[in-house]
Amino acid sequence: MQNQYETVFIITPVLSEPQMKETVMKFKNLITDNKGEIIHEEDWGLKKLAYPIQKKTTGFYALLEFKVEPEFISKLETEYRRDERIIRFLTVKLNKYAIEYNNKKREKNVNNLIKE
Repeated sequence: MQNQYETVFIITPVLSEPQMKETVMKFKNLITDNKGEIIHEEDWGLKKLAYPIQKKTTGFYALLEFKVEPEFISKLETEYRRDERIIRFLTVKLNKYAIEYNNKKREKNVNNLIKE
């Protein structure tokens, strides 16, 4: 049975825009190659960090919401640790209330865009 997860990772700010997009694509492909399904993706852009990480004060934030088998999460997090472009990551399993909240939030954002 597949569970729904959300992962946010911070990519080092020394990369160019194409290199940053390539890094995000690497992890999206890793998920889909392991029978996962990408539900939602957000690029939060370059943001200031709350505290320096590896002597860096900014980073590119990316969010992926996906469905995958639970056994895959340890493989995904191992890949985050191995990739020197990733300076931080957090993966959480979404319960039914979080999934419902995310869906409502996306619907609201789409409706707001349509009204404008």
